[in-house]
Amino acid sequence: MPALRDLRRRVKSVKSTQKICKAMKAVATAKMSRAQAAVTAARPYARQMQEVLGRVSSVAGNVKHPLLAVREPKKACYVVVTSDRGLCGGFNSQILRKALNEIGDRSDVSVVPVGRKARQFFRFRGWDADTDFVGLSENVKLEEARQIAQYVIKNYSEEQYDVVYLLYNKFVNVLVQEPTKIQLLPVEPPEAGEGEGKEGKKTAGMKTQYIFEPSAEDVLSDLLPRYVEMLVFYALLESKASEHSARMTAMDSASKNAGEMIDKLTLQINRLRQEGITKELLDIVGGAAALE
Repeated sequence: MPALRDLRRRVKSVKSTQKICKAMKAVATAKMSRAQAAVTAARPYARQMQEVLGRVSSVAGNVKHPLLAVREPKKACYVVVTSDRGLCGGFNSQILRKALNEIGDRSDVSVVPVGRKARQFFRFRGWDADTDFVGLSENVKLEEARQIAQYVIKNYSEEQYDVVYLLYNKFVNVLVQEPTKIQLLPVEPPEAGEGEGKEGKKTAGMKTQYIFEPSAEDVLSDLLPRYVEMLVFYALLESKASEHSARMTAMDSASKNAGEMIDKLTLQINRLRQEGITKELLDIVGGAAALE
């Protein structure tokens, strides 16, 4: 049985850890609120962008564009979004597990890690990433999403990749983060009127005729890269909100577990003290009986 001094040291250590976990939980809660607000604010823009692309592509005719070119998927690219830091429960492991399941035993696959955890994960398994994007800011910026989008657009246009997928954690609520896979390239224009809610119903039956100036090719040349950037930016926002919510939940569980451990150690301390007191009383009683 451990000595009383060792137990007291363990209690002191666990209390220090509990304070750190509570502080990290408070920080993650504040960051999650901001990230959740950013996701909520970006959803109308993302929905409207999808509707615009759907309507324009439906009336543009058979316009040829490099980002719309469908090829035989000989070389696939997976952009995997994780966090730069740990201590966020199963946030990273579930998206990396999904990436492994998607890749399987295929050798004709390229990986683009976004976040240090993804980079470390694939390096450890011997995967040579074409490039990586780490150290993204806490408040996701459009410029960061644009760099990722421009990289995959360039390689897809040069036929280095035949298809590009984006894997990230979608923010459902504070307790649920859903691993999600979407196709970035080739761009699959949504059907016209595919939007959500009242706006989608309102535009579902509309067949708007557009006059393209200077041409439909030029309009789509500007619209399609913006659409890809929007998808990446929205995925980064979803992933960041999921990361903070997962870290908040993990730190809350760690604080509760630390409290339970402190209670158990305190009970052990009290038992040892009681045993010591009982032994001393028995020695006193035994000595008094011997003197009689």
